[in-house]
Order: sequence, then C-alpha cells, then structure tokens
Amino acid sequence: MFNRKQKHILLKFFSMFSVVRGYNILIVVIAQYLASIYIFASDMPLKKVLFDVNLLMLVLATAAVIAAGYIINNFYDSEKDLINRPNKTMLDKLVSQNTKLSFYFVLNFSAVVMASYVSFKPVLFFSFYIFAIWFYSHKLKKRPIIGNVVSALLTLTPFFVIFVYYYNFKYVILVHAAFLFLIISIRELTKDLENIKGDLTQNYRTVPIVYGEATSKQIITALVVATLFPVYFLIAKFDIGYMYLYFFICEILLIIYLILLWSFSTKTQYLWLHNILKLIIVAGVFSILLIDVDLVINRIMSVNFI
Repeated sequence: MFNRKQKHILLKFFSMFSVVRGYNILIVVIAQYLASIYIFASDMPLKKVLFDVNLLMLVLATAAVIAAGYIINNFYDSEKDLINRPNKTMLDKLVSQNTKLSFYFVLNFSAVVMASYVSFKPVLFFSFYIFAIWFYSHKLKKRPIIGNVVSALLTLTPFFVIFVYYYNFKYVILVHAAFLFLIISIRELTKDLENIKGDLTQNYRTVPIVYGEATSKQIITALVVATLFPVYFLIAKFDIGYMYLYFFICEILLIIYLILLWSFSTKTQYLWLHNILKLIIVAGVFSILLIDVDLVINRIMSVNFI
C-alpha cells in the first residue's frame, strides 16, 4: 500500500499526465516512427531507422513541444474547461499554474536543445512551432474557422518535420496528409459543438456560436464528403496495399457519424461523435502497417538487435 506522501506524488503525476495528455503524445510518437519505417524511409534497414539518433531527437523534441502546447492551452482554457470538462479540470488543478508554466518553459527549452543536436534548421523549425502553438492558444483559438484550420495544421506539423528530414516528397504522402487534415478539421468542429456552453461563457467566437449549430453541421457534412476525394486517389492511383480496408471502414464510420450528427444536439452525444473521430485517427496510425504486410512480416522476422 502507498503511504500518504506516495499517494500525493502519484496524484500529482497523473494530474500532469492529464494536463499534457500523455496518451496523445504516445500516439504521435508511435505514428512518427511507423511513418518513418513504412512510408518516409521504407527502403532503409529497420535498425538504421530505429537507431537513428537524429530521428530520435526530432521525435523527442516534437513530444516536448506538444506537451508544452497542451500546458499553455490548459492555462488559457482553465475557466472554460471548468464548465466543459469539470472532472478533468479538478484533476488538472492538483498541479499549480506556476508549476505548469515552469514545465512549459523547461519542455520548450529541452525541445530546442534536442533539435540543436540535429542541425540549426530544426532549431528554427521548433522555435516557430512553439510560437505558433502559443499564438494559436492565446489569440487564434477564439476565432471561427481560422482557429480550426490552424489547429488542424499544428496537429499535422509533427509529421512535416519527419517528412522534411527524409526529404521524401512523394505525392501519396501529400494525399494522405490531405485526408488526415480533413478528419482533424471535422474533429475540431465537433469539439466546438461539444464545448458550446463553456465557449459561450468565455466569449469564444467558434463556428457554432457565430454561425449556429446548423451551419456547423453543414460545414462538417461538406468536409466528410470531401474526404471521398483523397480516399479515391489513394485507392485508385496509389499502391497502398491492404490499407484500402481502413479507408472503406472509415467512410462507413463517417456515414454513421453524419447520420448521428444531424440527430444529436447534446454535449454527451457530441462527445460520442468525437470519440468516433478519435477512433478513426488512432486506427489510421496503426493501419500504416497494412500498406505492405509482407514488409512488416519480413522486418519482424529479420529483427536482430544484437
């Protein structure tokens, strides 16, 4: 059994883990490595990718910046989240704002240091990324449409740094990015519907508040229809192996999502829709393995770390 001090430390840890959304960061790290192994550097030996110190530094720097981004976002949204997510907010408040801000600066500084190990260009990249996240949280998040677009772009940024690192400018990667951008944009608009009450009290000018829920649903519907275009090109024009199964299932889930969207109207119901989109995104990370199943099997069989 834990004593009182140990329980206190454990609660603080879980509180900080909740603030930085460690589960999301873990998914991003896995996604960066899977994308590196099976898309960006598919011709390179597995060990060369896994033991690439430069790649490790870029991934760790990304994780640090994202964690810092969640902290600054939590700082600016604390009052709103008290209404929208009261249970999570109570857990988050176990760590003081001063401690959170200290972690914010430490994480960002660490990211720049890790980026400097690779070269000066990543330092500039991550410095801009840090500023962009802060500016979004401080200013742009409260603006309709532009806030949603910038949020989606910032979510894609971790893959851009790996994309540039391997200098792999294949069109198929851009089409994948377009599909992911649309899904993330749909998720952002769904979050706005879910958080109307808190956003309204804190004077956030989100799409549902400025233009109404019906308009938000119309925009979401248009974005869902738009996902058909990158899916068509990925299946018809590129060799994506068994990943086509993922896209078929995605479109089925999106149809179900749309049917429910137009019949739902409460926060709890919108949360269900948000979870459907989370499932699509997380499943998309691991569906990368379906691009070349033989390659996956061969790499697993040929792994020799000794």
